[in-house]
Amino acid sequence: MKRLQFIVTGNSFIHLSQLGGLKTKSTSNTGIALTHIVHSGWTKNKSTSVLTFDIVQFSPSLNHCLLTIIIGKTELEPKVALFFADYLVKRKTNYTWNKISSPNFEVNVGVGQGSALSSILSALYLLPFLYILEKHLKNLKITVSFISFVDDGLIIAQNKSMDTSNSQLFCSYNVLSKLLDSFGLVVEHSKTDIFHFNRSHGIFNPLSLNLSVIGGPILRPKDSWKYLGFIFDQKLNFHQHIDFYLNKTISTVKCMKILGNSSRGINPIQKHLLYRCCILPIALYSFQLWFYNKAPLLYHMKILGKMQRRAAI
Repeated sequence: MKRLQFIVTGNSFIHLSQLGGLKTKSTSNTGIALTHIVHSGWTKNKSTSVLTFDIVQFSPSLNHCLLTIIIGKTELEPKVALFFADYLVKRKTNYTWNKISSPNFEVNVGVGQGSALSSILSALYLLPFLYILEKHLKNLKITVSFISFVDDGLIIAQNKSMDTSNSQLFCSYNVLSKLLDSFGLVVEHSKTDIFHFNRSHGIFNPLSLNLSVIGGPILRPKDSWKYLGFIFDQKLNFHQHIDFYLNKTISTVKCMKILGNSSRGINPIQKHLLYRCCILPIALYSFQLWFYNKAPLLYHMKILGKMQRRAAI
């Protein structure tokens, strides 16, 4: 698995927008990339609109034959590519209920989510999709960008007019849905969402997006948006994000009171270790998104200080 990761990342085979399923990438990379795009758009007086999409039953739907062809293009040694072909193609399985077992039958789709190979194989499966989608939209002269964290994807449009952004998102979603269908994958319309970033100080009324014409829902933007555990607001203040995770840390601290037995609790060294290992990672989850040079940190540090005092007490 490590060798496969090294080869596909070393030869620039991975699409730049794919930030999931790779050893050197995480959800934080996705959040940082999105916040950077939004801030760079604001420097050009452009607002940013994002449309999320999720693929139904992604891992169980991967076609083995197509995956084998993709692996063959990764510059792996022929014997390694043949190993994956033998590992994936013509697999058989059966179901057992108590003492009753079904006959064996061939399974030509699906990658086990618990497998060590599932993450990199899932990322590889989406590579041709991302390259083809990028080419299609370029031919249609639709200027959007993408971020893909395995089966959770974003379409990002930046324009001075929100009507233009909505039009680009609508066309991109239509092309994306049809292209995924040709890969044997289906978009889960119920999880599709839209969000607009805007730093204006006046009243902001974000536009809805009607996807019912192409089988999707009518999307109405909200004041906040949760993606991969990050809670975004329109101005990227991250106040709601901080409040959510600080409340979560306080709940965790209260639960830790029950540690120990009825006669004595845990000693101060153990409490310190629990705080460092269990509390701080929750409180500082994705702090890279809001902690940077010249960022307004007064509210964030005030809330963090309250949490630390309560945790110490």
